[in-house]
Amino acid sequence: MATFLEPHFEALTKSMSGNITVVDKVPAEMLHLVDPHWYQFPPMNPLWHSILGFAMVILGLISALGNGCVLLIFTTTKALRTPSNLFVVNLAFSDFLMMASMSPPMVVNCYYETWHFGPRMCEIYAMLGSLFGCASIWTMTMIAFDRYNVIVKGLSAKPLSNGGAVLRIAGIWAFALIWTLAPMFGWNRYVPEGNMTACGTDYLSKDWKSRSYILVYSFFVYTSPLLLIIYSYFYIVQAVSAHEKNMREQAKKMNVASLRSAEAQATSAECRLAKVALMTISLWFMAWTPYLIINFTGVFEWAPISPLATIWGSLFAKANAVYNPIIYGISHPKYRQALFKQFPCLSCSDGNSVGADNQSAVSGATAVSDEKA
Repeated sequence: MATFLEPHFEALTKSMSGNITVVDKVPAEMLHLVDPHWYQFPPMNPLWHSILGFAMVILGLISALGNGCVLLIFTTTKALRTPSNLFVVNLAFSDFLMMASMSPPMVVNCYYETWHFGPRMCEIYAMLGSLFGCASIWTMTMIAFDRYNVIVKGLSAKPLSNGGAVLRIAGIWAFALIWTLAPMFGWNRYVPEGNMTACGTDYLSKDWKSRSYILVYSFFVYTSPLLLIIYSYFYIVQAVSAHEKNMREQAKKMNVASLRSAEAQATSAECRLAKVALMTISLWFMAWTPYLIINFTGVFEWAPISPLATIWGSLFAKANAVYNPIIYGISHPKYRQALFKQFPCLSCSDGNSVGADNQSAVSGATAVSDEKA
């Protein structure tokens, strides 16, 4: 224990001799969790703390409204109570809890310009962030896989039941809980990071035990879900594209320009599904990749990590909880109809144009893509 604390006390002595660092405001009971790496950085400009606090307030409010609407509409509208939509509800629930547990403490810490709630709350804060993030990631993966199962496999696919969906959701939470409790029991640990206003996994310790957790965790909670999402949407777009081609060939045989209306031709299922797939993968990649890079930079010592860099990685990851309800909720035609019916002030068009999305398909595969995209 004494050997472990030596670099901390040495760095603290340097700070007391006149070198002011970002760690200076950290309470004494937290110092054993702070890695010596952070002692080399001067305090951040207070303006950055203000900007970060303001950003967390905005993200928290938008996430609460967006995910709150998804939960309200999907749970109160009978037509939306389907097994597949249980995944959307679980995603909104996880994202809502993510920002509800992350935003308020972060805002308070930005006011004090350091972690203010003690070591135990630091661990709990980091664990909750990791838990809800992992649950959201794998729920998005299940949504993609469910769409793949219905659209690509079609009638040969085993229909998803309410029991099956609930079982998968329970598995997601159990899987996430196992991974996020591991650092509480000695496989890695949760520590203050960067500007000292947030806590996360320890990616700076040099022992193999800590490093192995980051590497294994990133494979099961980043790499695997990303590859599965890309795989699912690749074959979904391919299947819908083949279906659209068949429809065009059938139209030629019938000597008509198209089997669709003019409006449906302009917004074919193929184009809309490709846009949703591209948006889903791109935003998912942009949300979680910066934080992964920060973790890998610490593990492999690619370059010094500054406190300011950790802020952006954390913000990008938390922003995922803001635009998820837009992608998975508002892109759902029946959800939009129910939303505009319950909150008419949100509608920028009449109900007919909203419903048109559902009426553009004339076959099973495209109808499913309209319903789920």
